[in-house]
Amino acid sequence: MSSLKIGIVGLPNVGKSTLFNAVLKKQQALSANYPFATIEPNIGIAEIVDDRVDQLAKLSSSVKKTYSTVELVDIAGLVKGAHKGEGLGNQFLANIREVDLILIVLRGFTDSNIVVEGSKSPDQDFEVITTELLLKDLETVTKVLESRKKSRVESPELTALEKVVAGIEKSLLIKDIKFSEKEREVVDQFQFLTDKPILRVLNVDEDKLSLHQHLGGVGDNTSGLPAQAGVLENLMVSAKLESELSVLNQQDQELFLEELGLKESTLNRIVRNAYKTLGLISFLTTGKDESRAWAIKKGSVAPKAAGVIHTDFENKFIKAKVVDFNEFIQLGGWLQAKETGKLRLEGKEYIVKDGDVIEFMIGG
Repeated sequence: MSSLKIGIVGLPNVGKSTLFNAVLKKQQALSANYPFATIEPNIGIAEIVDDRVDQLAKLSSSVKKTYSTVELVDIAGLVKGAHKGEGLGNQFLANIREVDLILIVLRGFTDSNIVVEGSKSPDQDFEVITTELLLKDLETVTKVLESRKKSRVESPELTALEKVVAGIEKSLLIKDIKFSEKEREVVDQFQFLTDKPILRVLNVDEDKLSLHQHLGGVGDNTSGLPAQAGVLENLMVSAKLESELSVLNQQDQELFLEELGLKESTLNRIVRNAYKTLGLISFLTTGKDESRAWAIKKGSVAPKAAGVIHTDFENKFIKAKVVDFNEFIQLGGWLQAKETGKLRLEGKEYIVKDGDVIEFMIGG
């Protein structure tokens, strides 16, 4: 699949651009103490550091190692009335439509030097943002319904869209409305904003990050915010701290995180949660030239995984040599895996698992 695309949104001056720059480890986005410092969306690609790739590269003496990547989009701050074009509303909402997952950053820090622009409390700010997204979806579906109803013919499409309207009127995110299989096919065509997974992030002062806090598991409410239907996760981060971390090398970052009692970087936590909700896994390839992680949908069969490497490979797939990652490392590579019977030859129906080390056999 192409790079995972995450849109970072929030009210003005909540630390979106600071977090964006920290994750990318460079000052790409303007981070300023005034509203709408971000106008055009900032886009950056970040590597998802994967220790498995490092281990494979070392074992295979690979010339190159390549991690999976995530595309981050820092989108202009939203204000109440965005669905009607307030602030940079129309542009803001159009940019969100293109992402796979929405990361909503909420203000939880106390720096009085940072201008407060419309922010009241994390819960109220979250409600403002999701309400604007819902109202934009309502506007979209209403326009479609008006044009469809002119035909006066009942159809599965009309039923699905009317169900969308009924759900929004109950303040339900579209992703939480129950649809039949046919209705879901209809809804998917419109890329509704509230049909996307949401990851809620509370940007706090560094001292609010507990030294013993367990961060990262899906379902852990680490932000202190109440759980919300349709919201993947609540994560607590310090954009200021992440900004300080971003100038350090990988080893120093890990030491710093360890001193703070944090298990991993914000990017890794965000991506791990995003992968889970989007149903993504990674398989691995390794050799003298390169060791690499490849992202695919969970449940993908071997030919589909081969097609991620090169589109021709899906149709020309013959077999796949597969070894579990841990066994591959313990045994010492392809030869030893084959000698011990741990290397498997899998066909077109094989469902790829997370951490599979694979070598594809492709026909001419």
